[in-house]
Amino acid sequence: MSDAPERLKGYALALLAAVCWGTGGLTAKWLFTAPSAATANWPLHPLGLAIEPAALSSGRALAAFLILITYLALRRPADLKINPRHWWFFVVFGVVGMAGVHFTYFKAISLTNVATAILLEYLAPILVLIVSVAFLKHKLTWQLPAGVALSVIGCALVVGAIGGEGMAVSPAGVAWGLGSAVFFAAYSLLGTWAASRYSPFTTLVYGLGAASAFWLVTLGFGPIVYIVGNPRLFAAVIFMAIFSTVIPFTAFLMALRHIPPTNATITSTLEPVVAGVGAFVLFGEALTLIQLLGGALVVVAIAVVQLPDRDTAPTLPPYD
Repeated sequence: MSDAPERLKGYALALLAAVCWGTGGLTAKWLFTAPSAATANWPLHPLGLAIEPAALSSGRALAAFLILITYLALRRPADLKINPRHWWFFVVFGVVGMAGVHFTYFKAISLTNVATAILLEYLAPILVLIVSVAFLKHKLTWQLPAGVALSVIGCALVVGAIGGEGMAVSPAGVAWGLGSAVFFAAYSLLGTWAASRYSPFTTLVYGLGAASAFWLVTLGFGPIVYIVGNPRLFAAVIFMAIFSTVIPFTAFLMALRHIPPTNATITSTLEPVVAGVGAFVLFGEALTLIQLLGGALVVVAIAVVQLPDRDTAPTLPPYD
């Protein structure tokens, strides 16, 4: 991974994923917020629809799966071929790496709050760094731990965990939040394994299929029927399926072909910064100096991990 253009491509893809994931959070806020006098000046009038976050994730995963598999069947049928021996991987990737992240994240929110859940989830770069150095033979250079530290501190400032009142701690909530960090780290590491074996489209479509099956078994078909029966909600779910699921998850998997998983997860911590800026622009939520400092630290973290002589993971061969 010594080719600078390839590294820059990887970071650009990871940044695209972070931006799209951030827009997904803003869309969810728009859906969940009830119209009121306080929201009268919002550029987009909130819907305030009655749907649970887990149910929204179920609909989003299924919609994204159907959209992607239709596209691949029509335009890229070769990407639907997999080695039968690897079916277990796609089950694990979909349930652990995709549905697991969403389930534990929403569970953490229900027991704490959004700020706490985001901070705990974005401890994932620490786990990815440990696994990458201990098991994947990535050399430990000063840029990686420095980037991890800056990104975690930056996220803490953005969500109000430092210098604000955003934290709400409970033992169970912390446990579920740490679980979301483990699952996000697993998504990054599993994606690295798949990067040299399959197209990102292949990995994502089968991962989404497994995640959709998980949600249907867990929640049943009720949420899907409710979403389809509400035109505005259905349109919002389709938007999220494309712009906060298919595009960012594909971009992140593609990024893993060009940069190591630790660097990709550090770059993805720009997501809460994007969400904060978007909330300011769309919803009029004020940004404090502390939050702006946190956003700056995340940007610095991304810059630090791009410094020369820190990319020590072997270049991945083209997938078949």
